[in-house]
Amino acid sequence: MKTINRITIFLTLIYCLAGCKNNEPEAGADTPLTFCNPVDISYRFCLDEPSRREAADPSMVWFRDRYFLFASKSGGYWHSHDLVSWTLVETDQIPVEEYAPTAVAIEDTLYFLASSNEKSTLYKSGDPLGGKWSVAREQLERPVWDPAFFLDDDKRLYLYWGCSNVNPIYGVEVDYKNNFAFIGKPSELIHADTAHFGWEVPGDNNTLKKQAPWIEGAWVNKINGKYYLQYAGPGTEYKSYSDGVYVGDSPLGPFTIQAHNPFAYKPGGFAAGAGHGGTFMDVYKNYWHIGTSTISQKHMFERRLGLYPAYVDEQGILYATTKYGDYPLIMPKRKVNSFEEIFPGWMLLSYNKNVTVSSSIDSLPVTFMTDEDIRTYWAAQSGKSGEHAILDLGKAMDVYAVQINFAEHDTKIFGRQNNLFHRYTLEYSDNSTDWTMLTDQSKSESDKSHPYFPLKQKVQCRYIKLTNIQVPGGNFAISGFRVFGKGNGDLPAKITNLQVKRNASDKRSVTLTWDKSATATGYVISYGVNKTNLYQSYMVYTDTTVTINSLNANEKYYFTIEAFNESGITRGEEIVEAL
Repeated sequence: MKTINRITIFLTLIYCLAGCKNNEPEAGADTPLTFCNPVDISYRFCLDEPSRREAADPSMVWFRDRYFLFASKSGGYWHSHDLVSWTLVETDQIPVEEYAPTAVAIEDTLYFLASSNEKSTLYKSGDPLGGKWSVAREQLERPVWDPAFFLDDDKRLYLYWGCSNVNPIYGVEVDYKNNFAFIGKPSELIHADTAHFGWEVPGDNNTLKKQAPWIEGAWVNKINGKYYLQYAGPGTEYKSYSDGVYVGDSPLGPFTIQAHNPFAYKPGGFAAGAGHGGTFMDVYKNYWHIGTSTISQKHMFERRLGLYPAYVDEQGILYATTKYGDYPLIMPKRKVNSFEEIFPGWMLLSYNKNVTVSSSIDSLPVTFMTDEDIRTYWAAQSGKSGEHAILDLGKAMDVYAVQINFAEHDTKIFGRQNNLFHRYTLEYSDNSTDWTMLTDQSKSESDKSHPYFPLKQKVQCRYIKLTNIQVPGGNFAISGFRVFGKGNGDLPAKITNLQVKRNASDKRSVTLTWDKSATATGYVISYGVNKTNLYQSYMVYTDTTVTINSLNANEKYYFTIEAFNESGITRGEEIVEAL
């Protein structure tokens, strides 16, 4: 019996290792802890018209064994132990309705500062979980907008700010032992340079060359003795909203532009934008960048949050990986060194799939539910119980996770209110007649608008049905009915005939073309200023021509392209240089 048990254990281990390759969990095994952007928190309805949700300009800080997340116009702030599950704290003791707050932990106290053009009041707390705050200083020496604190290793404190299409990013040292007095005069640190830096040019695709960008959202990290001054541009309403970075030897510079820029950039995919955020280290010493994603349809400031892995390479280059950045990612419980270690390989199964619904508003058709664009949405004719959508995957597939992205259609809600709920059921079927419950949210006490459901065990099915029971207000509406898993088919063919042509009269711009793959769902272009470090990415669906206008005119670039479909990814092999 002992011999048989040893053989059984050995074979079980071999089977598990074979099934878990590429981080894909084997059926029947507990799946790893995953998340999916937009960050799944309780986005608050804004106080002003039109009715819409918002959170943006995030600041993350570690304090007393947990992460605290502050964001613009949120009616509170959140805390978490694992960066996946978040708990809201509501308080009226700090200005949680102001823009772009910052926080810093100094010894046993957490400090909070929000944006103001009139008077900047600094707050402190020893009990942020209880929402208890008091004034640390009634008025700083000058009002600051988009503030950011940085506490150096030597315990010297610095304050950065700036949000303007004219003025630069500023910085000054602050004496927190002397009532947070400024030490010396503020320094001008960086200015916009759109003549050379394409990512600073406004527009969804950086094409509004006659407009001045908004340079804002400073953030500083010290890594291996270097200071990384990060900033956002060209405007929060654009898909090109990104974070660039300068590097210096001291907290107040001088700073030099990093060759790889912007370091956090996500112009494509379901939820675009990765600007005005913060870079931080988790408890396992992994870097992350949390930034702002744009919707900007009901209002320019209709926004969400996105969390992306970040790294610093051997040459000291800081970069965030945003490819497949709104597909499920593993939240690691150890130090990881590459994106491949946290990407489970769950592909999008729902793109452009057929959906049947209980009803539709003519101008908001069902195709908007699966077009991978958070800016478009389907809406039923009412918000009544029983309104539903049935997604047909086309054939039976292995489903590992579902993300529902609710939209607000004809809501009349303002601010945080009690008894706002998204209540619904999610079921699956092989024949669209006999249904099995996937998750029952019929008694949910949450109004989260981007709920993500990773399954403990994969489910093989063809149909998934979402049935409304209650909405917070307005109509039942969905901007993304997104299903992730494995299609169990062939990988897409390798891409051929990649052509790269840089614009001779404007080297900020490059156009790529390639031959269409009949079996590809879409493509990811990877590129960079070093052919061994292609850190930038640009995702497209169906297109085979892309013009990228976000280059540094002073750098040469290298490009490759990979194809993906429901079954996986076929990496690109050819690297093309663009001088």
